[in-house]
Amino acid sequence: MEFETIKFELREDGIGILTLNRPDKLNAMNFQMSEELHVIFDQLMVNLDCRVLILRAAGRAFCAGLDLRESMVLQSKKKPQELKEKFFFIRAPDKDLIKAKLYAQWRTSHLIAKMRKISQPIIAIIQGPATGAGFTFALAADIRIASKNGKMANSFINIGFSGADLASSYHLPRLIGMARAAEIIYTGRFVEADEAERIGLIYKLVEGDENKLLDVALDIAGNLLTKSPLGLRMTKEAINLSLDSPSLETLMQLENRSQMLCSTSDDLLEGVNAFFEKRKPNYPRL
Repeated sequence: MEFETIKFELREDGIGILTLNRPDKLNAMNFQMSEELHVIFDQLMVNLDCRVLILRAAGRAFCAGLDLRESMVLQSKKKPQELKEKFFFIRAPDKDLIKAKLYAQWRTSHLIAKMRKISQPIIAIIQGPATGAGFTFALAADIRIASKNGKMANSFINIGFSGADLASSYHLPRLIGMARAAEIIYTGRFVEADEAERIGLIYKLVEGDENKLLDVALDIAGNLLTKSPLGLRMTKEAINLSLDSPSLETLMQLENRSQMLCSTSDDLLEGVNAFFEKRKPNYPRL
């Protein structure tokens, strides 16, 4: 598909590369980008050819959060007709501001849920600032790598909003612990790449340009491609559910179910045969 604010490439090896593509606006998310991300995530829900997703951005920033100039339209009692026609979530009556703002908030927040719901592990490349919504996109990824210029900030708190937005108060404490997360969420300060690596917020700090970052992400993705497609998908499901599992026994029942399902797949036979034959497994695409 042709998009205005993002690019998507599905390589022959099964690695998808999703690029935020508003570099002149520091990849700030406007209504159009939000809708296009919904489209691509909806497609990935059912795309078995894409096995791993790399999320990156064009230009010198990962994502500068919401496009504040456009989002201020929601504060207006008279919204442009062209926006009403294009984006369903601002079709509330002009006099009813709360509905338009609430619908837009719901629509944006569902992007985070879809990032976790798609079965492809997501590798985020952070080259430059990731603030606000960009910060939450990075948190919702499975693996994060960053350049020396990469930095993140929970900037909602700096412009009059609550610091808890788009699942930042959910993901961040689970990634780095409550004490560190609380300070970052309350202050809205930047976490530079070296600190992010030290506290476990990113997996790796990469020296080099954007090509080097992509090479590292492709290496990680390539390693994941050597795993069973079914096994990889069920592993992400288990990781998601483990975050809120009420007990050890509940999670183990989920793991038991996953293992029994995997044991009936041709993926298992190929994996075992490849192990004994000392070769890389050649898993079927579907």
